[in-house]
Amino acid sequence: MEKWKSGEVKPTHRSFSRFTSEIAAVGRRMYARGWALGTSGNFSAVVSREPLRLAITASSLAKGALRAADILECDERGRVVGRRKGRPSAETLLHVEIARQRGAGAVLHTHSVWSTMLSDWAGQAGRTGLVIEGYEMLKGLAAVTTHEHREFIPVLENDQDMTRLAHHVKETLERYPGAHAFLLQRHGLYTWGDTLADAERHVEILEFLFETIGRTRAQADSAAAPGGPLWPS
Repeated sequence: MEKWKSGEVKPTHRSFSRFTSEIAAVGRRMYARGWALGTSGNFSAVVSREPLRLAITASSLAKGALRAADILECDERGRVVGRRKGRPSAETLLHVEIARQRGAGAVLHTHSVWSTMLSDWAGQAGRTGLVIEGYEMLKGLAAVTTHEHREFIPVLENDQDMTRLAHHVKETLERYPGAHAFLLQRHGLYTWGDTLADAERHVEILEFLFETIGRTRAQADSAAAPGGPLWPS
C-alpha cells in the first residue's frame, strides 16, 4: 500500500542499473504521447531508501531519444553519486521530497498541453487546486474503488528556486495526504506510485481526466459565447 493510504513505506533496494532502461523507456513513451515534448519532463525511481538514492533523468535531454546512459544516480541533496557524470534534472529536489513524503517508488513529471492549461486556469481563478469526481477512470488511481471518489489535485505556483519550491511541495503533501498528484501552474503534472508502472498508470489516468475536463469546459464556454457554439454539440 502507498504511504498516503497506509502510513507504510516499502523497503527499496535495487541495483541502479536495473532502473536505467526502464526509466528511459518510460520517457520515450511519455514523449510519444505528447506529454514530455522537447527536453521537458523528468522521471525517477527510488534505488534505495537508507540512504536515499534516486535514479533520475539528466537535465536538458530530448525525451524522445532518452537512453539508459542518460539516467544518473543522485543522493537526497540532489548530488550525483556513482560513476556517471552529468547534471541531474533541475527538479531533483522535488522528486526527493515526494519520495520522502509519499514513500513513492517512482515519480514522473510531465508537461502536457491539458495539464498546463488547467493549472493556469485554476491559478488565474484563484483556486488552490482542481476537484475531479464522478468519473469511472478515477478507479485507475491507487486505492480508489469507486467513481464517486473525490480527487483534489493541488496547484502550486511555479518557482525557479528549487529549494523553496521543494519546501512548498512538502507542505502541500502534508496538507493533502490523499492527493495522488499535484500541478505546477503553467508548468505540468507530478504524480507517483509504488513502481514505475504504477506511476505511469497514474499519468495515463490523470491525463485522460485533464483532457476530458478541458474539452468539456471549452465546449461549455463556446456554447455560452455570443452566436452559440463554435462546433456542433
